[in-house]
Amino acid sequence: MTSMFVNLPVTDLERAKAFYTALGFTINPLFTDHNAACVIVEEDHSYFMILVREYFQTFSELPIGDPAVNPTVATAIFFDDREAVDKVVTDGLAAGGTEARPASDFGFMYQRQLTDPDGNILEIGWMDPAAAAQGPEAFAAQQA
Repeated sequence: MTSMFVNLPVTDLERAKAFYTALGFTINPLFTDHNAACVIVEEDHSYFMILVREYFQTFSELPIGDPAVNPTVATAIFFDDREAVDKVVTDGLAAGGTEARPASDFGFMYQRQLTDPDGNILEIGWMDPAAAAQGPEAFAAQQA
């Protein structure tokens, strides 16, 4: 089975763990220590590895940028319904995240941007299952 691990640099590991668990994710203690924590987004499939910046730096000779100033990636996580999107963003804001832009509602897709306390961008969204299967144009034609 294919699994995806997204590595994110953080300045305060405990704060980052609190933020990501506030979103409803869990921490895998088997792959968590003082340098990193494994955040389970979807069991057996999707994970974040939140790594203190000094440890993250050991994986590259290139300097690590500050995602709050120069973002280079936005990770999209889609949920089963719009209410779940709003709940995750509300919980993330309460846990120290920010929302830099208003929600985008395209009818077939609803998306909000949540930034973690270190500046890593999360695109939290929902897409109508028919649009996901057929594409937005086919979905729009069915609605007309």
